[in-house]
Amino acid sequence: MESKLYYQDAYIKKFAAELITQKEDESGRLYAILSQTAFYPTGGGQRFDTGFLNGVEVVDVDEVEGEIRHYLKEGLMEAIHVEGEIDWERRFDHMQQHAGQHILSASFEDLFGYKTVSFHLGQETLTIDLETENLSADEVAKAEELANQVIIENRPIVTKWVDEEELKQYRLRKELAVSNNIRLVIIPDFDYNGCGGTHPNSTAEVGALKILGWERQKKMVRVEFVCGKRVLNKLGQKHEVIEELTALLNSPEQHMRSSVTRLLSQKKELEKTVEVMKEQLLRFEVNDIIGSGKNNIVSSVFKNRSIQELQKLARLLVSAAEDKIYLLASENEEKLQFVFAKGKNTEVDLKGFLQRAISIIDGKGGGTEFLVQGGGKWISGEEFIHKVSKIIQ
Repeated sequence: MESKLYYQDAYIKKFAAELITQKEDESGRLYAILSQTAFYPTGGGQRFDTGFLNGVEVVDVDEVEGEIRHYLKEGLMEAIHVEGEIDWERRFDHMQQHAGQHILSASFEDLFGYKTVSFHLGQETLTIDLETENLSADEVAKAEELANQVIIENRPIVTKWVDEEELKQYRLRKELAVSNNIRLVIIPDFDYNGCGGTHPNSTAEVGALKILGWERQKKMVRVEFVCGKRVLNKLGQKHEVIEELTALLNSPEQHMRSSVTRLLSQKKELEKTVEVMKEQLLRFEVNDIIGSGKNNIVSSVFKNRSIQELQKLARLLVSAAEDKIYLLASENEEKLQFVFAKGKNTEVDLKGFLQRAISIIDGKGGGTEFLVQGGGKWISGEEFIHKVSKIIQ
């Protein structure tokens, strides 16, 4: 543990060490092992530190069989003495988030008895999974309020190494996964946890905590939140969006909700108007199509019409003239689609015609006694109608 400088002082930014070895792992990634290090390796839900060793970028840090491997962008050029520097902004961010997680987990458990089952620290947000199937907005608000109250109170965050006998003095929130080298992270009179992560010296350094949302995951609830500088980042992002919307809506922030509601209402009205106009256009088309028929078979070719539009048009045609057969085809990008319909006063087997029609285009289809539809490979609509008309005749 003496070689793990991040446990001696989480605020160490620079350090000196001796290079023990430099080699490649099984996948060919180059790594270095040092006599001591301030680089925190991935573990316990917390991500690894990045930084530099003798100016060479450290891109990953992992602990393998007790060795801390510093994965490098390039070799250290036969160095013996190594000067290390961690990315402090990244490290402190992780310290804020991890401590905030402890505080929020303790808040949910103290208020409602919901234990934290797992924790994940991502690049932009972090999550905890709570041992409950339901979580209300009121519970979320109360847990967030308590967490921020603890942060404001500037309580100390203490780390302590204990043995199994000393451990009996503390009321831990969850069982430990280890029986030796036990490290506790303590917020006195609030939270006692076994943890190997890095944390600030006080709750005030967490800054603030904001819950962004929650959702049910199997038999648990996953809560997404941010702490510290990430709260400001999220606020900045949302403020930019609000400013853009303010300009687009020509409405101040306090009236934005009513402006959006009004626009959505107008949109629905416009959609209704468009549907009415489409219906009218279809009726005009019906008259034109029926007028173009020279016998009891009426056909028409369209471009980029949906199968739903063809079906609607076919039903209108049938209702207008029940003694005819209608064949509508649409050339849609890489495929041809069609609809067959017949009036009640016609004696033809549409399903039989359907099978012959889809064989022309290697397609598929289905339908009822009075209306069938299908689609398949692209051929010109005129060619398709010509072939099908010969079958009908």
